[in-house]
Amino acid sequence: MATWNSRGLRGSTFEDLINNTNEYYRKKGLALVQKIPTPITPLHFDSSRKIITEAYFEKDSTVDYIGVVQSVPVCFDAKECKTDTFSLQNIHEHQFKFMEEFEKQGGVSFLLIHFTMRNDIYYMPFADLKYFIDRVSEGHPKNIKYMELEDEYFIKPSGGALVNYLAGLSLDLQSRPE
Repeated sequence: MATWNSRGLRGSTFEDLINNTNEYYRKKGLALVQKIPTPITPLHFDSSRKIITEAYFEKDSTVDYIGVVQSVPVCFDAKECKTDTFSLQNIHEHQFKFMEEFEKQGGVSFLLIHFTMRNDIYYMPFADLKYFIDRVSEGHPKNIKYMELEDEYFIKPSGGALVNYLAGLSLDLQSRPE
């Protein structure tokens, strides 16, 4: 079974924080955001312990979360980074394309990046993600340095929730054409 330090449960505390925040927003009537499960096909199931012991991914997933915030469709992915350098290899091409298509349909796409060493969480609008991915073709490394990120998009958890992750989203919505 996966344990705290295993790859299988990596990010579970961050995910819990996001899920608690989404529940907080739902209860306040501010947003309805759902975690999207990764589609798997079980190969072996241990019925005595009621756990899947072996499985494979059916297809590429899209993003971690999809929902609506004040009539605006949103989708985002949550990533963790142990160092001050976030590797763009953590963003899979199918995820990037989904976010890009989501934006073209009038939705808002973004990443939440948890820099675990600093315990900082960063809200990255899709336009910024696209900038960092596009600059790779100009010879830049396939990563983003912590010091390159804009201060206005850092989020501080409060009371066990990312109570203000919508603050970054509201900045993004203000700049969008009607």
